[in-house]
Amino acid sequence: MSEANRVNGPLNYRLEGPQDAPVLVLSNSLGTDLHMWEAQMAAFTGHFRVLRYDTRGHGQSRVTQGPYSIEQNGHDVVALLDALQIERAFFCGLSMGGLIGQWLAIHAPQRLHRVVLCNTAAKIGSPDGWNPRIETVVREGAAAMRGLRDGSVARWFTPEFALAHPDRVERIVDMLAHTSPHGYAANCAAVRDADFREHVGRIEVPVLIVCGSQDAVTTVEDGRFMAERIRGAACEVLHAAHLSNVEDAALFTRHVLGFLRAGVVG
Repeated sequence: MSEANRVNGPLNYRLEGPQDAPVLVLSNSLGTDLHMWEAQMAAFTGHFRVLRYDTRGHGQSRVTQGPYSIEQNGHDVVALLDALQIERAFFCGLSMGGLIGQWLAIHAPQRLHRVVLCNTAAKIGSPDGWNPRIETVVREGAAAMRGLRDGSVARWFTPEFALAHPDRVERIVDMLAHTSPHGYAANCAAVRDADFREHVGRIEVPVLIVCGSQDAVTTVEDGRFMAERIRGAACEVLHAAHLSNVEDAALFTRHVLGFLRAGVVG
């Protein structure tokens, strides 16, 4: 495990895979950390040098004063690439990570080869949904995070998956329980304020959109909204709720890897 020192504090990351392979950046969802990608790592590191990192306020990255913005989180990725002397990379982000991917594709396309936007939307939720959550987390701290942990099971996974694979579910939701309340609330504000509905049509890098057919947080309709506006975008729908990379890991990995490898020259 390593850290990239930044002006505003270190960003925790792991860089794994062949040194001469193209770099693939993985960006976690709200309330998780870089370990959410474990099911993909064996396959991804067979073809890429994989750069996983904890989004600001998550995991072992520093919790700086909030609220945050998706722009700020996007600049974190650019700074991390700069620190590691990576000129261009492939990118795969889920939920909040997908918002970061949209920002990068709009504002820093020269740093990207291809982008995968998973279980995300150009606009996620509304202030009416985000503000009470932020207020509760700020007021109650760790107790609120434990409460969110229990409620996240129904949002993140289908009932049948949660029943059949309690160990996998437990591992993921524990990440939420151990997320800094201040970091979580600051990133809730970032997600609340992000709105790329008028801007996704400017994206010109190749994009794959991955949706979960049972995802009530970022719906298939949200995915198709982006696909219809991003020229040439492909869209895959998996039988999953919000964390499709965990729930339908094998098919997720196959689709994403196929799309990414199509962009590798040589």
